[in-house]
Amino acid sequence: MAEVVIVESDAEAGEIAASAISALVRERPDAVLGLATGSTPLTTWRALAAAGTGLAAVRGFALDEYVGLPPGHPESYRAVITREVVEPLGLTPSLVRVPADDGGPISGAGERYEADIVAAGGIDLQILGIGRTGHIGFNEPGSSLASLTRVKTLAEQTRIDNARFFPSLDDVPTHCITQGLGTILRARHLVLLAFGSAKAAAVAAALEGPVSASTPGSVVQMHPRVTVIVDEAAGAQLEHADYYRYAWANRFDWERWS
Repeated sequence: MAEVVIVESDAEAGEIAASAISALVRERPDAVLGLATGSTPLTTWRALAAAGTGLAAVRGFALDEYVGLPPGHPESYRAVITREVVEPLGLTPSLVRVPADDGGPISGAGERYEADIVAAGGIDLQILGIGRTGHIGFNEPGSSLASLTRVKTLAEQTRIDNARFFPSLDDVPTHCITQGLGTILRARHLVLLAFGSAKAAAVAAALEGPVSASTPGSVVQMHPRVTVIVDEAAGAQLEHADYYRYAWANRFDWERWS
């Protein structure tokens, strides 16, 4: 069972996630982080910046990237990661990777990215969000639970959800390259964040429903170390919410990050 933390606000969630990252980096300054984009992890990045943890030696691998945007596009995930994570946190730009950023052909970009993650020693801690369709990364419903980094077609709901970042829906790419569910499962610690009532059904299905390709986020049930941090609204449909609260409140000292 995942460790589920139900909090009052996304700011509190960000502080908890940041404390996990800080504890990891204190132990291993060159730790490898899996970086997610979007609004969900923003409070984590802010809390981590406020903590003042030295991150210059940390290596990062982004979860995904759009396919088809021109170089330098402000909504490419390379640009988003740079302005929301690398610059505020003082990461070394050359140590942060995004899928298909190596200049090679897109046809083999997934395999090359997988090899680069392996060469770095694997991802120590992967930050995740979850979409209303239950997707993590850009692994849409129907994705293989063993999938690796590859090019995917975005679901229309995902494009609609992301249209707020673009002039119109027509400007949202139809394809992406994303770490697979199997890639995500190789990370040593998964930290999944979700906020707001729109995520409640997806969170409940991922954590308490059957493990199924129809709910890609349910793959976290197969991982030995998962921390899920949600606000009250996102956790509103969790059947075992009372137990999750009790377990978090009664952790042993050695289970705490700081």
